[in-house]
Amino acid sequence: MPVHYIAWWNVENLFDTEISADRPDWLQRKLAAELKGWNEAALGRKVSQLASVISSMNNGKGPDILGVCEVENMTVLQKLVDALAPLQRNYRIMFHAGPDQRGIDVAFILDQDKYEIEDLTFSYEVLKRTGTRDIFQINIKTAKGHELILIANHWPARMGGQYASEPYRMMCGETLSYWMSRIQEIRGANIPVLLMGDFNDEPFNRSLTEYANSSPTRAKVNKGKIPYLYNLTQRLQSDSLRGSYVFDNEPMLIDQMLVSKGISLKGGPFDLDKSTLRVYSRKDMISGLYDAPVRHSRPSEKSSYNPDGYSDHLPLVLELFER
Repeated sequence: MPVHYIAWWNVENLFDTEISADRPDWLQRKLAAELKGWNEAALGRKVSQLASVISSMNNGKGPDILGVCEVENMTVLQKLVDALAPLQRNYRIMFHAGPDQRGIDVAFILDQDKYEIEDLTFSYEVLKRTGTRDIFQINIKTAKGHELILIANHWPARMGGQYASEPYRMMCGETLSYWMSRIQEIRGANIPVLLMGDFNDEPFNRSLTEYANSSPTRAKVNKGKIPYLYNLTQRLQSDSLRGSYVFDNEPMLIDQMLVSKGISLKGGPFDLDKSTLRVYSRKDMISGLYDAPVRHSRPSEKSSYNPDGYSDHLPLVLELFER
């Protein structure tokens, strides 16, 4: 039974260098202070740290599929893939530059020796007062011929407070639910869809449960007429000291993976009963009582800059079994 090793990671502000030819002038001006001192050496160190973690996944073989967010452009993504060269994987980058006002976006890195990858991608801009990160979709097919849709998300942060910013994430949830309805109208109710992302809300928050139609109940997802999503991340909530992110000594599961009925159904192409999801870490990636991620940050943030750090999030890893 094939196993697909699928990871998600918010890699924390993987920007191009301080002076980037690939950055538009308006963004160059906006990021000037934030990226002061972010040169090739600093970027190289950040990429090396990220690559060391990614390379350690899957017993040193690296992930088959990696979804990432907080990446600026193809330049930094290619640097990351180049740093993964010792894995001898035939990785392909799937990226779409969205309208985010800080220039950070979502992307996928996939082993194209294991998957047939459609060149056509889909993105949907979620609007608040200004554009935010797109919902980004790619379509692939496994070696056994099973279709799988992958959707990456990075929902608006809790700037200004959880409840003041919550309506923006509710908009994202409503948009995602509409997007899922359209997918099922076009591809059928049982098309397998795997969604991943930094949702900046936890599995029990309204943006996910009421607006994205996320549920911890597999039977509800399998029998429902509307496109409910089975939230695999709620399996992890029994461990109160583990989160993908820690804020003010509070572990949070804001990074999540969810699946459609096409994956959740028993007897379908994928076997969730054998599949596992976990927060991935090594001892050098965490610190403190609550296993807070060891940040990398940037030279402009002198109090938090740590060249030996990684990200302010920990990765999620799903080992998805295929029948």
